[in-house]
Amino acid sequence: MSYFDQIDKSRIPQHIAVIMDGNGRWAKRQNLDRSFGHKEGIVAVRRAIEAAAKAQISYITLYTFSTENWKRPEEEVKALMALMIQAVASETPDLIKNNIRVKVIGEIDRLPDDTKKALDLCLEQTSICTGTTVILALSYSSKWEITEAMREIAADVKSGKINIDDIEESLIPQYLSTKGIPDPDILIRTGGELRISNFLLWQIAYSELYFTDELWPEFNEDSLYKAVLDFQNRERRFGKTSEQVSNNS
Repeated sequence: MSYFDQIDKSRIPQHIAVIMDGNGRWAKRQNLDRSFGHKEGIVAVRRAIEAAAKAQISYITLYTFSTENWKRPEEEVKALMALMIQAVASETPDLIKNNIRVKVIGEIDRLPDDTKKALDLCLEQTSICTGTTVILALSYSSKWEITEAMREIAADVKSGKINIDDIEESLIPQYLSTKGIPDPDILIRTGGELRISNFLLWQIAYSELYFTDELWPEFNEDSLYKAVLDFQNRERRFGKTSEQVSNNS
């Protein structure tokens, strides 16, 4: 029986976040340039999106390029940007066909103009779609996001839009890049590393964490459904006892 057949379709996670790690290591194992790993990573992105749509997962957020990635060699960054433009342009028709909407979060102003232009066109063309929403975290870091949120809150206090007493836990998400998007139910990281890497730190406070040794280019439909099945077999208590959770179910 496949992993897809095993998952409980009535308890599908609403939002899955993914740290896609291992493109470079995958290429090295094949004695190939790192750029080949990134190209295979794009193929894995397509598989993950299609698998999410098939399972009717509402949101999937992909950590595509972090603010720290700007520190990589200039040639690699340029190659990544060029690959992104190519991927967005080639994938947009299929995204529309499959009713998949694309959103972007991050410090977008740092992206090259041609990259932003390609993304803007994709966002516009897929905005009519009502199925799975794919959120690309580009030039993103959680510390940047939270810092920006604090600046906006401070500005709103200064202007009188809100009072200091209005600043509560429930207010913060309204100033984050993911405003209006539910927090991830599960965070998947490929590549065998056991860290969060500055990704959605506020949003994953109660997310289930799933780590796999698979390198991102190896990640496929079964990989995603295996993670979903693992998620469904966990007890999510949110600070409560097992007895309280059982009594409320």
